[in-house]
Amino acid sequence: MTTGRPLPQYLVQRYHGWHATSFTENRAWYRRLANDGQRPRAMVISCCDSRVHVTSIFGADTGEFFIHRNIANLVPPYAPDGAQHGTSAAVEYAVTTLRVAHLIVMGHSQCGGVKGCLAMCAGHAPDLDETTSFVGRWMDILRPGYDRVRDLPEDRQLAALEQQAVLISLENLMTFPFVAAAVESGELSLHGLLHDISDGTLTQFDGQGFGPV
Repeated sequence: MTTGRPLPQYLVQRYHGWHATSFTENRAWYRRLANDGQRPRAMVISCCDSRVHVTSIFGADTGEFFIHRNIANLVPPYAPDGAQHGTSAAVEYAVTTLRVAHLIVMGHSQCGGVKGCLAMCAGHAPDLDETTSFVGRWMDILRPGYDRVRDLPEDRQLAALEQQAVLISLENLMTFPFVAAAVESGELSLHGLLHDISDGTLTQFDGQGFGPV
């Protein structure tokens, strides 16, 4: 069985363009990153959605952010059960090894994962309720958020649940002992952001609600 195929030509061309320009012009910086290791100032947990471009939004340089992406930018609760936990592993590495100063959870508008969770919890997506659905079982993390928004008018539920995806992730982060300890000592701060794709705005959670950055 063949498992590897050549890259599409358009990606090959883009790579050569990057190597001939950005890399060549900043060769010393890349060499320093390779030799000295990474020292990111912040970790960003964002959605896999291709429309969310974290480094562009913040104008970040290579080596500045430790970025973890998953469906709907969710963080599960602390669960040291010996199983495989990709998001929890990334959080552990960022906080205990890289010692980032900031941990940002960034949600976004019109999130497909959140839409799926809304449909699943409302009983309109039985396929996601199947035990074989990886997406559905991942979106179970957000079920408590649905309970908080289910009584809102239907046209407001999606935006409200997108906020809950950020808030529940922040709450779950504090269930990790090493995160809670770093926050309490002042070594780490947690931030919740929402990115509106259509108008490019960012809002942030200030402890009461979401407002302009």
